[in-house]
Amino acid sequence: MNFCTTTFLLTFLPLFLVVYYITPKKLKNAWLLIASIFFYSWGAPKFIFLLLTTTLIDFFLVRKMDTCEKQVVRKRYMWLAVGLNLGILIYFKYANFFIDSINAGLVEMGITPMEWLEIAFPVGISFYTFETITYIVDVYRRENKPLKNFWDYQLYIIFFPKLIAGPIVRFQLIADQITQRNETINDCLHGFYRFCIGLGKKILIANILGKQAELIFNTEIEYLSSFTAWIGIILYTFQIYFDFSGYTDMALGLARMVGIRLPENFNNPYNARSISDFWSRWHMTLGMWMKNYLYIPLGGNRVGKVRLYLNLWLVFLISGFWHGASWNFIIWGAYHGIFLILDRLFLAKLLKKIGLLPSVLFTFFVVAISLVFFRFESFELASNYLVKLFTSGEDLMEMNYSNELITMFVLAVVFSFSSLSKIGKAIENYVYVGKDNTLWFSTMFLVSCSLFLVSLSYITSEHFNPFIYFRF
Repeated sequence: MNFCTTTFLLTFLPLFLVVYYITPKKLKNAWLLIASIFFYSWGAPKFIFLLLTTTLIDFFLVRKMDTCEKQVVRKRYMWLAVGLNLGILIYFKYANFFIDSINAGLVEMGITPMEWLEIAFPVGISFYTFETITYIVDVYRRENKPLKNFWDYQLYIIFFPKLIAGPIVRFQLIADQITQRNETINDCLHGFYRFCIGLGKKILIANILGKQAELIFNTEIEYLSSFTAWIGIILYTFQIYFDFSGYTDMALGLARMVGIRLPENFNNPYNARSISDFWSRWHMTLGMWMKNYLYIPLGGNRVGKVRLYLNLWLVFLISGFWHGASWNFIIWGAYHGIFLILDRLFLAKLLKKIGLLPSVLFTFFVVAISLVFFRFESFELASNYLVKLFTSGEDLMEMNYSNELITMFVLAVVFSFSSLSKIGKAIENYVYVGKDNTLWFSTMFLVSCSLFLVSLSYITSEHFNPFIYFRF
């Protein structure tokens, strides 16, 4: 199921909330779990049993690991549990990629390729695999005690607001909220408001920009000028931000409506003054996961410079591969890893010297260029588009830019960069953090209802556009 469908907005969500609020406190988690299982089963009925089975095995493996006194035995159980989850992830998400790569090599050598039935992978598998690993490793490190109740653990993994595309939540951040919480009317209002902001971001900005970007990307490359190619990738750069941050706002809003506070995932990433700064603001929960479970175990900052740079590059190479089973994603990750190394060497200092606006624009265009490899499935298409960005030429196909597109593009620019100023930052704090007074609640309630109704009208009239990060 998708947050941006009439089925979810007009049927599932109101029914879910009504039943939740009238359910006795001791049964609320049971209802959350039932709703989450139904939510996932709606879109991926074939995989729900895989998800439920692996959570069952993980729960008892971790419980057994925690009772072991010998460190060597604990470590074996830890690797068994981690290996099980990574094995499932690799099989479903990367088997096709490995076989296709091998077959391409066999064809080059004149050998008949292997026959292979392509595997469909469970939606959201990357996100809940990473959450499972956080639970296993944190219990192994004795940072947390394992949950005693299997149903609480299952709820932690498949809680539907965050199940498909995050944020990636460390167990210790949500453990107490699963077992004991008290949702208030303020939580409900704040949550509904945050949900509607995300809905508006997705439907009114991301979808409209994305529709034009798709038109440009689907045009034959020789028919595009460099200028139009740049418009396409800039529109996509804003689209992916408002698409993903819109989903996150909706996830945080839904969770808050039931008294659960999930971690923020974005902090004005296009205000970043370097790629290092960008990755401290974009998909922050993935960044923290990579830091805690990859970068630090590899040695972190405690190693020599050469090893440190290698670790940085390797982590982002893995991050790229996590995003998708494609050489283009690996290139995208390697590209960002190189810029992180350059930041450490000299680039961050240089960007500080040239001033705020030039460094922000430079970082934005570095990110935009990288998204060429993020957007296109094949290396050939990505490289051809990249060449087009830096070659002259005239449009052989006329592009029409509607007033609606121009309006939403202006809003995207304003919302992305306004917090660079003190006034913009103050407005953002007022909008997102809010004030616990009648004026703020009444104003935001009207804004929420307006965004909800306008977004709903677009959903019913426009072609459905799924979230970009659902394919990861």
